[in-house]
Amino acid sequence: MTKRERVGADPAADDRAEYDYAGDAVARPALVTDLEDRVEGEIRFDDYSRELYATDASIYEVTPVGVVFPRSTADVASVISYCAERSIPVLPRGGGTSLAGQAVNEAVVLDFTRYMDAVLHVDADARRARAQPGAVLGELNAELAEHGLKFAPDPAWGDRSALGGAIGNNSTGAHSLQYGKTDAYVEEVEAVLADGTVTRFGAVTPEELRERADPDGDLEARIYAELARIVDEERETVTAAFPELKRNVSGYNLDAFVAEAEAALADGETINVARLLAGSEGTLAVVTEATVALEPVPETKGLALLSYESLLDALADVAPILEHDPAAVEVLDDVLLGLATETEEFGELVETVLPEGTDSVLLVEFYADDDAEGRRKVADLLADRTDDTETMADPAEGAEAATPGPVRAFHGQEAHDEAERDRFWKLRKSGMPILLSRTTDAKHGSFIEDTAIPPEHLADFVADFQEVLDEQDTYASFYAHAGPGCLHIRPLINTKDPAGVERMEAIADAVTDLVVEYDGSVSGEHGDGRARTQWNEKLYGPEVRELFRDIKHAFDPDWLLNPGQVVGVGPEAVERGEAPERARTVDMTENLRFDPEYAFDAGLDPALNWDDDNGFQGMVELCHGCGGCRGGQDTVGGVMCPTYRAADEEITATRGRANALRQAMSGDLPDDPTDEQFLSEVLDLCIGCKGCARDCPSEVDMAKLKAEVEHAHHREAGASLRERVFANVDRVSALGSATAPLSNWVQRLPGADRLGEKLLGVARERSLPTFERESFAERFASRGPAVPAEDADHRVLLFPDTYTNYSHPEAGEAAVRVLEAAGVHVRVPDDLAPSGRAAHSKGFLDVSRERARTNVDALAPRVREGWDVVVAEPSDAVMFQSDYLDLLSGADAEAVAANTYGVCEYLDRNRLDDEIAFDAPAEPL
Repeated sequence: MTKRERVGADPAADDRAEYDYAGDAVARPALVTDLEDRVEGEIRFDDYSRELYATDASIYEVTPVGVVFPRSTADVASVISYCAERSIPVLPRGGGTSLAGQAVNEAVVLDFTRYMDAVLHVDADARRARAQPGAVLGELNAELAEHGLKFAPDPAWGDRSALGGAIGNNSTGAHSLQYGKTDAYVEEVEAVLADGTVTRFGAVTPEELRERADPDGDLEARIYAELARIVDEERETVTAAFPELKRNVSGYNLDAFVAEAEAALADGETINVARLLAGSEGTLAVVTEATVALEPVPETKGLALLSYESLLDALADVAPILEHDPAAVEVLDDVLLGLATETEEFGELVETVLPEGTDSVLLVEFYADDDAEGRRKVADLLADRTDDTETMADPAEGAEAATPGPVRAFHGQEAHDEAERDRFWKLRKSGMPILLSRTTDAKHGSFIEDTAIPPEHLADFVADFQEVLDEQDTYASFYAHAGPGCLHIRPLINTKDPAGVERMEAIADAVTDLVVEYDGSVSGEHGDGRARTQWNEKLYGPEVRELFRDIKHAFDPDWLLNPGQVVGVGPEAVERGEAPERARTVDMTENLRFDPEYAFDAGLDPALNWDDDNGFQGMVELCHGCGGCRGGQDTVGGVMCPTYRAADEEITATRGRANALRQAMSGDLPDDPTDEQFLSEVLDLCIGCKGCARDCPSEVDMAKLKAEVEHAHHREAGASLRERVFANVDRVSALGSATAPLSNWVQRLPGADRLGEKLLGVARERSLPTFERESFAERFASRGPAVPAEDADHRVLLFPDTYTNYSHPEAGEAAVRVLEAAGVHVRVPDDLAPSGRAAHSKGFLDVSRERARTNVDALAPRVREGWDVVVAEPSDAVMFQSDYLDLLSGADAEAVAANTYGVCEYLDRNRLDDEIAFDAPAEPL
């Protein structure tokens, strides 16, 4: 039985599956049926899947035709050939971390990160790896680290971005001074062409290039014919038009292609055609496998942090610093440092690391073969470029005095051990989280954030850039890769306001003029996409624009692969019938995620306090799409997002849930966000761990959003028996403990598991917790504190969670023993309510508020008398520390929150970390 027969497909489906790009008219059921018959992977054309892939990490939103998760190159070829026959565009996608909008389009999206994500082979001796496009860079490097190797380009979001995306974007990162861009590491690719042909691109001699060329042949032969023509006729045009920069990914990678061709013609070298795909953003071919060169992991690193009195001083010092051959030179300006001081996470770091008077900083890192060499390199730099420095090593013998330069840093400091280096890098990496946590309508958007300028001109360029911002009555932060001249500049713009959209385009236009004036590029790292494609003609001129079109036409004559991006045609060409509508160059002001027509209707009256988030709407709209919630434990760290790590589904990541919630409340999804369908599809698997509130760069708090939406659902539709039971699990557990062992015996009765599955939705394979007859609180009351209050430096009120109290009292006993072994006087209050965690997580906010009020009223007076609150269970600790502030207002709740800790957190906070020696008793307390 075929797949078509299994799904009951109509044999005439092929005839109906046609697509009108301009009107998004497609017979989706027929299209799905057709693809299911051809593809082993998954086909998703439902509303939820389409909207989940409508955004990336940019300011844009475009709903795709559908999503396919291919399992093989054959799947990819089948999808592309099928779509080519019906003029349906196709868009390859990795982690969806693109900042310029190149990962969204009105197309069939191919998501490679689910099935085509394998590292296929590592040849450590040859320093080479072969992998599929969905392989996440962080996971690839984790595997390569076993061999002392790494894929060298290090984009900031490499822990969640994919190899295919790195190739499509020609990615690089903070250490591009040392390693360059991705194209330098691409040796060979397997790719699917626009007609479904599977081929391989790699190194060829000029003779082989010409031998494969045939302007009247098949698609691959025509591609080689165009490339041979460029080598023979257009080398001078390309060389004259492209700026000489370490960082330039605007347009197609013709400068590198022509440079290789020049060397090949002169010295008999080869031309690597695969590298032309680097930076093509999926518009020329779809890579299904790549062989990449590797670099050894550096033996050691040394770091210097230089303080300056102004941003322009710091930028003027970059060129002299580059004479010391650093691996990275990063900048942070006064805007970011000022915002950092206002945050809980980074404020203390700024105050302790930076000397008074610091306006901007440069972070300079060196690679070395051993520690002594690393220390010498840092010492040489500090001796040369600072006025006030205490170095840990003497400069190298013969090192010159200060290099002539316009400025020097007024203070310098260094770091060599890993912990201290990480401390400095944490300061550098604070930039993105701080900028992206803004909840107002005006946001620091990415549209001109990626300019690259010769480093010696950075200070003058930024001064002129600031004049542009002043003229447009806004400001920006300047940070990131000063060494190669690639600054991330994010002006504050409100695109919900028509004037804001006009301001955005005016800034981009003026800055492109500046870039041309300074022989720079509008994109040194993040690509063209929707934000910058329209500026490529101004950057390179009409001759190169036509070259780009010629290349596009050779690879993709029908404009089906991610059309409109990198290069396109004008509206006149479309009107004359010379090209389809999809070929029109994308306009940076179109398809904005938040535009003047954007409308938001929450459909609920918030029950929680959202004042710090600019209201409920501010939190719903906060996710910018970086995909940090899609990273693995080993590559990202933290706990966000556990359900994505288990399910590998976009809808189970914080980004997916946040996007779906926003899209439902702005009308892009048909469902009411408070109805049963939406809750089941989007929010049900969120476990309320609050990992996102801590780990997300934008500080999206999905647990809080879920509680609010579920609360509204209960008010409108009521609650099920299952929801009520689990919301009141503390009372159920208290009853189970009071009736133990009878309650435990009942659970073991034949049929109890089936009844639990039917009534409560608990899988029969899972056993419910058993109960202890004597609770932890009762055990402690009969035993009392072992450390008298008068002998203790610290006094603690220990709060046991439901499971510690009624099912696992030994956990509470262990906490008591550890605290008492550290000399802490411990008491377990008997006048507290349950924390309210279970009720809160299930959206019963009236219940959790009542319990919060009981506990705050009881604890606040004692906290003011010097007691600390320690909670055995981390999720209950967060309830006291965070959720109570959302449920209640006032000084009492703030006092309790500020003095509540988890057990380990308390020991660390009070530095109770000396060795604690005690014998765990065989019997309970």
